[in-house]
Amino acid sequence: MEEFTPEEKSLANSINAFSKKCYQASVDGGWWHNLETNEPKERNKAEMICLMHSELSEAMEGVRKNLMDDKLPNRKMEEVEMADTVIRIMDYCAGHGLDLGGAMIEKINFNAQRADHKIENRRKENGKEF
Repeated sequence: MEEFTPEEKSLANSINAFSKKCYQASVDGGWWHNLETNEPKERNKAEMICLMHSELSEAMEGVRKNLMDDKLPNRKMEEVEMADTVIRIMDYCAGHGLDLGGAMIEKINFNAQRADHKIENRRKENGKEF
């Protein structure tokens, strides 16, 4: 693990703290417990990842149709579904003991040094352009 600046440590800790908040809300909602026995259960990782996909698909639909959200009508559907995606990701990471905050800081620092992320290389034929 790389050494973080004080600001990066603070950001990583904040991300992980918010991840724990998302996880706790999910636990309190009964998602991490068997509904019949109320015993803790191990969640299916594949199912949880597919639920993240579904939130992104809902965000795309909100963009496509330029919709306002039906549950938070003061917000765009795109915005709310992106929030749902992040909440699901954070719940997953905290629930499975992953250091999301640390990984995000390390990855953004790594990406800043990648040759294939440099503007001049992205402009080249077969660069990172869609």
